[in-house]
Amino acid sequence: MAKQQAGQHARPSRRRWRSVAVVAAAVVLLGGGYATANAATGAGGKRPPARPQIPHATGVGAVVNAANAFLDTLSADQQATVLLEFSQANATAWSNLPEGIVTRPGIQFGTLSDPQLAAAKAVVKAAMGTGKGTGFDQATQILKADDILADAGSTGTGSTTGPSAAPSDVPSGTPPSGGPGGPGGGGFNYGSGVYFLAFLGTPSTRGTWQLHFGGHHLAVNITFEDGRVTGSTPFFIGVEPTSFTTDGTTYQPLSIMRDGLLKLTGSLTAAQRAKAELTESFGDVLLGPGQDGRFPTTKQGVPVAQLSPQQKKLVLAAIYPWVAAVDDATAKMLMRSYESELNQTYVAYSGGLGLDTQGDYVRIDGPGVWVEFICQNGIVFQSQIHFHTVYRDHTRDYGGEFTF
Repeated sequence: MAKQQAGQHARPSRRRWRSVAVVAAAVVLLGGGYATANAATGAGGKRPPARPQIPHATGVGAVVNAANAFLDTLSADQQATVLLEFSQANATAWSNLPEGIVTRPGIQFGTLSDPQLAAAKAVVKAAMGTGKGTGFDQATQILKADDILADAGSTGTGSTTGPSAAPSDVPSGTPPSGGPGGPGGGGFNYGSGVYFLAFLGTPSTRGTWQLHFGGHHLAVNITFEDGRVTGSTPFFIGVEPTSFTTDGTTYQPLSIMRDGLLKLTGSLTAAQRAKAELTESFGDVLLGPGQDGRFPTTKQGVPVAQLSPQQKKLVLAAIYPWVAAVDDATAKMLMRSYESELNQTYVAYSGGLGLDTQGDYVRIDGPGVWVEFICQNGIVFQSQIHFHTVYRDHTRDYGGEFTF
């Protein structure tokens, strides 16, 4: 797509993803309900009256409680930035690109006070999976990786010059409602403070609404209807650098995904690999931002129906880390559905099978599930590769609310 017109829109300074206790810092569970901690009213007017809490809530009810507790920390103007219409324009306004190239709906983490930020994180945590290296844990690692990119840019330890420094497929068009308006600013903005949270529709166990959270290399879109999750896709997750150490801990946020695919493709026989290999080459995932509903009309690759029982288990294991982004109960339901569709699912690849070189690409495509993983040359750390992945569902994207 053509680049947006040059223009500047001042963004508040970045705020790092702090290592604070999510459940204790701003939202306290008391007798099955939540009580909001005292927090200074943000800029933009008085805080509206407190929202009701659902007693002893679990599942979606707990997400709603966390959302309302977060809203109770915000001023009226801040709430208006978070609470937006559940429209196709807003729901599809996610991207993998850094802020400054795109404009996202919602409130920026870097503008929040400490109690507000902790309450925002509590909402995301309540809605995502609890597994180690998946779900909320994986999302926090992506934000840490973006702090590495921000530090590299400020210290000059990374290289942002040369042709690979310009992301491709820069979107154009009108910003979503609730956004700041106007085109994104001129430079890339990295860091955990440059992520945005919006509620499309009103958080409730009745009606339809979406939790919309993301920033560079992360897009979480979870749709709720009448107290249940109806869609946990599209889910985009990527990372640069692919491995990093911060505060004495080494992280490899997407290794669980890459390793699962390597085990699967490594199990293929020569004949199966020949069937799985695609003739096309790829520079990015096919179904990234702005590609809603554009699934290939014909499935390609080796049919999972032709794989051994052990290989079929490897297919399910490879899919799981993406599915586990959502709450555990919903993930189990989705995995049961994808398992029932295994014999109509296909595995395909392009480039090499090492997932360590520009253009190495793997796809899993079923009646429901769609997963892509690709290696790209680094943008900031140009001597390394980095990863892009996307998880979609042929019928459940955005809860099936829109027709593309």
